[in-house]
Amino acid sequence: MKTEPWVTASEVAQHLGVVKETVYRWRERKSLPAHKIGRLWKFQLSEVDEWVRAGGAIEDLEGNAKEELQERKHDA
Repeated sequence: MKTEPWVTASEVAQHLGVVKETVYRWRERKSLPAHKIGRLWKFQLSEVDEWVRAGGAIEDLEGNAKEELQERKHDA
């Protein structure tokens, strides 16, 4: 039986099409499933996808989505 690999926040961000900072913010504020392994946060894409399907990534434009736009401008 093959186990699911652990992935980084950067890989989750790429998978979801968001910036890495959003992944960390969702982990802190919106209970994105993550596991701390040593000093690093690791994720399993099956858990992330389930969280998204359950509505975990829904954000209001006045709040977190506005922060996302600002982060993208900063990274550009």
